[in-house]
Amino acid sequence: MQRSQHRLPRFRRDPESAGALQLTKRDIDLLCHAAEHRFITSDWLVKLAGGSSQQILRRLNLLYHHGYLDRPRSQLDYYHEGGSRRLVYALASRGAGRLRRDLDMPFNRMSWVSSKSQVGRVYLKHAVMISSFMSALEVECSKRSNVRLIYGSHSFSAEGGQGRPRAPQWCVDLPGRRRVSVVPDKIFSIEIQMPDGKLKKLHYLLEADMGTMPINRNGMAQSSILRKATAYGTLTNNQFATYFGSHDRPAIVIVTNGKMRARHIASSLGSKFRTRLLVTDHDARESSSDWLGLLLPSSLLGPSESNLNSRHSP
Repeated sequence: MQRSQHRLPRFRRDPESAGALQLTKRDIDLLCHAAEHRFITSDWLVKLAGGSSQQILRRLNLLYHHGYLDRPRSQLDYYHEGGSRRLVYALASRGAGRLRRDLDMPFNRMSWVSSKSQVGRVYLKHAVMISSFMSALEVECSKRSNVRLIYGSHSFSAEGGQGRPRAPQWCVDLPGRRRVSVVPDKIFSIEIQMPDGKLKKLHYLLEADMGTMPINRNGMAQSSILRKATAYGTLTNNQFATYFGSHDRPAIVIVTNGKMRARHIASSLGSKFRTRLLVTDHDARESSSDWLGLLLPSSLLGPSESNLNSRHSP
């Protein structure tokens, strides 16, 4: 049990002062969430796990000090600047080994941080933006008996570097004989059970925009939101089918910060592409907890329920 009279360091492990740890089922669930999201804040881990907030924060503390979870040191900037004090967690190599041993989870289903990994502040903020979107969506889906969220990482067939699942990388030829590659920030599907019992599955490619990439440039020689969207629109149905097992084209979801930028992106891209494009302001949408309202037509949604569905696709 953690010794309350001793304040544990936030970014240096002290397992002896933290006290003994015996892993529970909830601990394994927390490790699974970290494995899926790579970098995720403590408040979203609390919401995904359910139960007592204080108890889950206590378990996260123990999992960090015993080497199952990691806390990227780049978040120290937030403390120096007086920002949010929510800790960001990631799966550590010991946690990955435990998931492999206990759940026989393949390493290509995990995303973990090695002890030597150095994660930059900008990259961390981008990753947390992605995980907050997906976590909010997962919580919403869990409240509906006819909706299931399926993470695309469960279909990855190869491993990337430093314990990262490798997302599909698609190459396309754009006007001007320029070949570019696109790698989505996240891939997921939503499965809806229709009133007649049939299952309808919709696919999505997520792009998290931090506001640093220009929306448009003169030509396709340099990166821009327009070039990325054009590349997705150029992909063939067969290229998508190789990954999704379906010729249905996925929707492109662009999540950004700020209503004005979201409107600018939407107006600049317009309806030029045959791929369905959804653009929204992350902060406004998160505060309203209405991600499904963005992604799905209201006719496909049944009543919200408090009972939980399974979190992941097998």
